[in-house]
Amino acid sequence: MVALAGKTIVLGVTGGISAYKGAELCRLLRKAGAEVRVVMTKAATAFIAPLTLQTLSGHAVATDLLDPAEEADIGHIRLADDADLVVIAPATADAIARLASGMANDLLTAVVLATRAPVLLAPAMNVNMWENPLTQDNLRRLLALGRVHTVGPDRGELACGWVGAGRLVEPLEIVAEAERLLGRRGDRHALAGRRVVVTAGPTFEALDDVRFVGNRSSGRMGFALAQVAAELGAEVTLIAGPVALSTPPGIGTRLDVESATEMANALGTATREADVVVMAAAVADFRPAERLSGKLSRRSKKGEGMTLKMIANPDLLATLGAARRSTVPLLVGFAAETNVSDEALETAARHKLLEKRCDVIIANDVGREGQGFGSDRNAVLVVDAKKVTPLGPAPKTELAWEIWADLVARLPTQTVRGAPARLRPLAGGRRSAGRRSR
Repeated sequence: MVALAGKTIVLGVTGGISAYKGAELCRLLRKAGAEVRVVMTKAATAFIAPLTLQTLSGHAVATDLLDPAEEADIGHIRLADDADLVVIAPATADAIARLASGMANDLLTAVVLATRAPVLLAPAMNVNMWENPLTQDNLRRLLALGRVHTVGPDRGELACGWVGAGRLVEPLEIVAEAERLLGRRGDRHALAGRRVVVTAGPTFEALDDVRFVGNRSSGRMGFALAQVAAELGAEVTLIAGPVALSTPPGIGTRLDVESATEMANALGTATREADVVVMAAAVADFRPAERLSGKLSRRSKKGEGMTLKMIANPDLLATLGAARRSTVPLLVGFAAETNVSDEALETAARHKLLEKRCDVIIANDVGREGQGFGSDRNAVLVVDAKKVTPLGPAPKTELAWEIWADLVARLPTQTVRGAPARLRPLAGGRRSAGRRSR
């Protein structure tokens, strides 16, 4: 975490149940070398004692905009001026709404309004509050400022009993995002003018009108790659299988698909003028040979002692590789294996690299505990014709930045528009019945 060494981070803690994670976040930021100044809202003090954060940060916790001792030298302006980054975790729906309205009726909102430093929000709230159009509109207003960023929320079981998006991401991931914002990761506009297509998530292949054959991919790695590409200035098309993830900020177009065939159709349109295609989706290799009408019952003749016949799906990555012309985009494939050695993983990746005619294969072992499908963390091998580069284990958002740092270096310095299509579209070439993001 070299990027945080010597930096001053204002840690804002607002009034949500996950405020208790502020203690671990403060500890990790200090461990990374940052100077941490904590600002708490009055509601936050009901969930965690200021003394806890004072002990961990090494500084008195600021809570009152009108504190006579602090405001003798206009304390809120001093905090705003000294900050290299303002992190608000948790960022409740109320805090987001007040920030979006430009309010400064407590110390934390006054600091945010006065600072010129970037602001990192880690939202946490009930899923219905998170999905409420008012909350999403408030967040969009803040993100449009250009200096406000977000990390999370995660999806899972919430303290209120609901299950869904709204859980605070782990402190380690917030620290990684803070390191990225303050780090030296090259040109923040490295993908400006580029067109990037990312596929993410699983595909579901229908058995009948109720059941399907699928896999456990959550889509998080692909969504992280899409979000980072957008933050680097790319025009991003995200083609998503059936996942429970919100569209990352900055994504130009999101196409939601279900089956491998629908994904092929979406790719047919999206890849026509792409500079980079990242095939992170876990596309099903096979589908049922016959889709049955209605719901198959065990009482029916077909359901009794049924043998399921499967047929191969089209190989989307191989089709893209075979259709490439002399001026080609950067084609990146993923290879998922289970419970293999690093040597075997590299061998499988090199085989896929040649077979699919890709520039890069990103390989990971999804069978390893704590990484891969369904996890917030991952570890990969970036394999090309000459070398292999191991990355991680790390949070998937952090790993996405490391992957793009590698991929950006492979792109030509200039892209000429108006040239012949770099990639022939897949058969079908129709836009899927997905939705276009606003």
